[in-house]
Amino acid sequence: MRNSLHPLTAVFFLMLLPVSCNVASSLVHDDQVVAKVGREQLYRSELERMIPGMVTPDDSARLARRYINLWAAERLYMKVAEEQLSKSEIDVSEELESYRRSLVRYRYEQRYLNDRLDTAITDAQIREYYQAHLADFELERPVMKVRFVDVMKDSPDREEILRLMSSDRYDELERADSLARNSALRYFDNSDTWMDSGDLARYFGVDAGRMLDAMDEDMIKIEPEGRGDLLAAYVCDMESSGPAPLEYCAPAIRDIILSNRKHELLAALERDLLDNALDSKQFVIY
Repeated sequence: MRNSLHPLTAVFFLMLLPVSCNVASSLVHDDQVVAKVGREQLYRSELERMIPGMVTPDDSARLARRYINLWAAERLYMKVAEEQLSKSEIDVSEELESYRRSLVRYRYEQRYLNDRLDTAITDAQIREYYQAHLADFELERPVMKVRFVDVMKDSPDREEILRLMSSDRYDELERADSLARNSALRYFDNSDTWMDSGDLARYFGVDAGRMLDAMDEDMIKIEPEGRGDLLAAYVCDMESSGPAPLEYCAPAIRDIILSNRKHELLAALERDLLDNALDSKQFVIY
């Protein structure tokens, strides 16, 4: 076994030696055979197909060397495996057949679903599912509607932005947006959409618990150490317990309804295939 591995080690060592761009380029352009492992050869035409057009000579050389190494490594792995594994371990025909069957079945199921799946889901259907499964939508942590800003503490517009973003007046909210765009590091208005408090906490760079602890009435303020900026969120609305709002759950419910329809279609397809095969004697149970 030691003698059989020695040439392989030498081949890998040679593959890892530094190769100049000129040498790599010559591999691609000056000779038909660019690499060889045992009796297998890599030809220039195959290599050129793997290199995108409009790349620089240096990039072309690097891509060529990378592909040659991958090509050689794959064949060298096979050589070692075939030498050291038993015949039963090398025989993958059963696994290949199983994979082929799964792949063909999956492709047919996708075509079957594309032809028959009703993807239209109404608000009434979403509401009906929500009311029938309220227990499934119990909040694990609060959801919130907020306006968020990240502004330098020494910004002359800081206090004005904080005041305006907590307003209910459209003109003042427009003013807050305008000021924030000019002087804040980040700003977004999520006052019409529910978001998970954990997602909001990531903007603050803390966990949801610490963020909520920093909440004073309707405002959350956190000053990261050593950065000089202020992170703030005005909480327009918040739900802390009970079922999550329907609006928040709607996208997930839509996915659930669609998934259920797919499952029902595929289950019906399997039943029909079995029943028809039994009736036509193509499928016989002894």
